[in-house]
Amino acid sequence: MRAKPKTIDEYLSTLNSDQRAALGRLRRTIRSAIPKAEECISYGIPAFRVEGTIVAGFCARADGCSYFPFSGSTLATLAAEVGSYKRTKSALHFQPDQPLPAALVRKLIRTRMAEIEG
Repeated sequence: MRAKPKTIDEYLSTLNSDQRAALGRLRRTIRSAIPKAEECISYGIPAFRVEGTIVAGFCARADGCSYFPFSGSTLATLAAEVGSYKRTKSALHFQPDQPLPAALVRKLIRTRMAEIEG
């Protein structure tokens, strides 16, 4: 049995090249949107924490990738912007060859941060 990753780099190293590239790009976008965020592994997936609160995360799935705002309301708030993606209440799903646009990721993060601050 493979050891659970302790860092995002360890997590990414276990993925196929397409998922690694897509999630690496997503990681850079998140880091640019919240540079003071601490990288961590939360619930077994890469995540970003600001002042003790998880604000974003991502993972690879058998059939693609997912983005997690770690909020039950962020995706509903931005329903018009995320309407073309498959999603659940807590995750936005995308294909590695069709990564989330950086502008959308920044909007997701802004919305999540506003929820936390408000």
